[in-house]
Amino acid sequence: MSLLKIQNLTAGYAGKPVIQDISFTIIPGELVGIIGPNGAGKTTLFRLLTRLLKPWAGEVRYRGRNVLDIPSQELARYVAVLPQNLPMVFPFTVTDFILMGRLPHLKRWQSFREHDLEITQAVMKMTEIKDLEARYITELSGGELQRVLLAQALAQEPELLLLDEPTSHLDIGHQVEIMDLIKRLNKPVASTEQRVARNNPSLLTTHYSPLTIIMVLHDLNLAGEYCDRMILLSEGKIHSMGSPKEVLTYQNIEKVYKTVVVVKENPITGKPYIILVPKEKWKK
Repeated sequence: MSLLKIQNLTAGYAGKPVIQDISFTIIPGELVGIIGPNGAGKTTLFRLLTRLLKPWAGEVRYRGRNVLDIPSQELARYVAVLPQNLPMVFPFTVTDFILMGRLPHLKRWQSFREHDLEITQAVMKMTEIKDLEARYITELSGGELQRVLLAQALAQEPELLLLDEPTSHLDIGHQVEIMDLIKRLNKPVASTEQRVARNNPSLLTTHYSPLTIIMVLHDLNLAGEYCDRMILLSEGKIHSMGSPKEVLTYQNIEKVYKTVVVVKENPITGKPYIILVPKEKWKK
């Protein structure tokens, strides 16, 4: 059974369509990247997946149910969202901020339980931010904050994680750290988080199971290196969809991005990587 099914989605703003008749299916355990040039419809599609925007036509179905028909608190127990820009206004401590990820699992006016505190501690260990627990989120670096935001999302114990540009504004070292962490969440190995689960069997283990992840990315090389499948948007429609090798061809990139590139194979991982060609060199 599909986890998420997008059927004939059309939507836009002020009467002008941005995406038109988009359909695809996400199966459990996938790590899917949505790519495309500016204006291709990535942000609009993300808003539709997260219910920030209602479609003009078509629907998004989660495990067979239209997401618009699922109560917000119920949906938040299954789907976690990490937007690109989330202003940090209030000086919560890291622990308190992550603990708020447990709110979908509480009844109205219910206080946090011991179990919620255990989950919070577990996801901090998983994301390797235990040393930040007493710090204020307003004083964190970009890389630290991204880990904290991921930890709060994991505290929801979702089975689907939606990420919008999770590496934006990060240097190359922090980009790799965040993408490695995302990959571990998607395809966990025998590591710290599993040892935590074994050592404390009272914890629920949903967030130690493989997460299905959909993320919007601008960096094609990061997308090609980490994603199982990619969806390339162009002018509001799906131009191509498939494995990184199937999507990241020089023909696709040159047609959609209107620039000349060379596509090689990473000698270490075998994944495609893209070399940009300056415009002044195109005809040489």
